[in-house]
Amino acid sequence: MARPRRRHPALAGIDEAALAEFRAGIRRRYTDEQILEQLRASAQRLGRSPTMREFAADPGAGVHPQTVIEHFGTWNAAKRAAGLTPRRFISRDELLGQLRALGAQLGRTPSARDLDENRSRVASKSLVWHTFGSLAAALREAGFDVPVGEERLERAVAQGAVLARSLGRLPKMADWKQARRNDPSLPSEWQVYRMVEIETGPWAAFQFLVRERLREEGVDVRADGRLESR
Repeated sequence: MARPRRRHPALAGIDEAALAEFRAGIRRRYTDEQILEQLRASAQRLGRSPTMREFAADPGAGVHPQTVIEHFGTWNAAKRAAGLTPRRFISRDELLGQLRALGAQLGRTPSARDLDENRSRVASKSLVWHTFGSLAAALREAGFDVPVGEERLERAVAQGAVLARSLGRLPKMADWKQARRNDPSLPSEWQVYRMVEIETGPWAAFQFLVRERLREEGVDVRADGRLESR
């Protein structure tokens, strides 16, 4: 049987009635209308009805989400009182439709960054992950070509060979990061780093794989990583 947790001596001496009066006084620091105005202003800044996390992260909001809940009982009750529409449940089919529409607009497979940058039209990536287990799983179910496992690393090596040809040398992590700014369909440099399951020097191991691919394609790679056509 678990032993009951011992309360700190200072907590054991608290008068419950005095504590309730103190909490009521704290709540009186803000009127209901002041809190509702904070919610409306945050929604205007975001361009949508804020979640608790978004409201807490909003530098223009001066009220903690828990204070909102203490006043109105629930977060959605407060948003309804503010005239904002609570976030409704989104089905799997609706999420897949949003991903397909975003992909059609972008002309490529959407990335996590694309979801962040299009929050006015697409659900949060956290909701996508919670619903499908991962963004990759959601994208595959939506019909996008999303490589997995060895296929993913093989594709990254091929992309690395293309990048190496444009640079005239084997790509460094900084090179990959810059290339991804121009082509968001590339995995991030850290995703590539983690694909190479070697504890010591994963990026060097990735460069080695790129070098081997280039050699297969008839390109000599010097010891310093520079390319020399045969």
